[in-house]
Amino acid sequence: MNKWLLILLIVILVITVALFSLITYMRHYKNPSDDILANAGIVEKTAQVGSVLFNYAEGPDNGPALLLLHAQTLDLYTYHLVMPELSTKFHVFAVDYPGHGKTSVPDDYKMSANQIGSDLADFLQNIIGEPAYVTGNSSGGLLTVWLAANKPDLVKAIVLEDPPLFSSEYPEIEHTVADKLFRASDNALQDRSYAGNFLDYWIENGTEFFKTYTGPFSQQLIRFAVNSYKSANPGKPLEIAFVPPSVQEMLRGLNEYDPRFGAAFYNGTWNEGFDHAEALAKIQCPTLLIQANFDYLTDGTLNGAMSHEMADRVVSLINDCQYVKVDAGHVTNIEVPDQFIQLIEDFCLSN
Repeated sequence: MNKWLLILLIVILVITVALFSLITYMRHYKNPSDDILANAGIVEKTAQVGSVLFNYAEGPDNGPALLLLHAQTLDLYTYHLVMPELSTKFHVFAVDYPGHGKTSVPDDYKMSANQIGSDLADFLQNIIGEPAYVTGNSSGGLLTVWLAANKPDLVKAIVLEDPPLFSSEYPEIEHTVADKLFRASDNALQDRSYAGNFLDYWIENGTEFFKTYTGPFSQQLIRFAVNSYKSANPGKPLEIAFVPPSVQEMLRGLNEYDPRFGAAFYNGTWNEGFDHAEALAKIQCPTLLIQANFDYLTDGTLNGAMSHEMADRVVSLINDCQYVKVDAGHVTNIEVPDQFIQLIEDFCLSN
C-alpha cells in the first residue's frame, strides 16, 4: 500500500474516532453542578402567581431571603456557581422571569418592565413572603430597579449587576452591541420561515458572534452539537460543555428564550412607563452598583452594559448607592463567582 495512502487512512480513522468520542460525550454530558446544587439542598419548584407559572429554585432557610434575577437570554441556572455558597447564609430564591427558562406565560402576555416587575412583586409577596434582598444581572438588574422603585416595602437592599441603565433606552440602545440581539428577536417574529426555535434561528444568523467569541468554523460545529444533544435528551436543559462558560449558559438560556422579550426592547415597548432616571431617583433602599468591563467597537458601538458616564449618573440619582468596578465580563456571577459571593455577603449582611 502506498505510504501516503496509509497515512491518509490513519488520519481519517483518528478523526472518525475523535468525532465519535465527541458526539458520545456531548450527548451524555451532565453538568457536575447539578449534584452540588442538590447536595446544598437547592430544589427546583413551580408556583402559579396570577397569570404566570413561575419556575424557580429555592435553597434551605439559612438566613434572610435573597432573590436572584438572571440576565436576558439566560435562566436561573446561571447562578449555579454561587447558589450553594450563598445558600449557607441566605434563603436563596432564583427565578426564571417571564420570557426565560421554564416559566410560562399566556400568549398575549406583555413583555414590559411594568408587567414583569408587577408579577415579580407578587412572587415576592406570595411565595417568598417577606422583604428580600434582590440582586439582578443585566435585564434582571432593570427589574431589580423597578422593584426597589415601585415596591419598596418588599425590598431590603439591592445589588445591580452590570445593568444596562440608560443604554437600553432609545436612542442610546441603537448604539450598543445588545441591539443586534434585539433586532434578531424582532426579525424572527416577522420572518414567516421562523418555526419557533429561536436558538437555531440565532445560531444560523449569528456568524459575527461566533467569529468573535468561539472562533472560526465554530458556528456549524455548535449547531451540530446543539441538535445532537437535544435529540438525545428531549425536554432536558441544553448542556454544551466545550464552549466558554458564558457562551454555554447563553446557549442553554436561548434554548428556552421567548424572542418577544428581546423584540420589546427593539420596538421600545419594554420601557413603556419605566423611565430609568425617574425610577432610580425613587429608590431609597441601600444599593450596590457593580460595573463590569466595557469598551467601544471601531464604529463607536458600546460593547458592554454601561459607560463610565452612565454608571456615574446611576450613582448620582440613587440616594444611598455604593459603586464597585469588577474586572470581568457582563455576567460577573459566572466569570468571578467568588468575588460576586463576597460582594453579596458583605453588602447585604451589613444592610
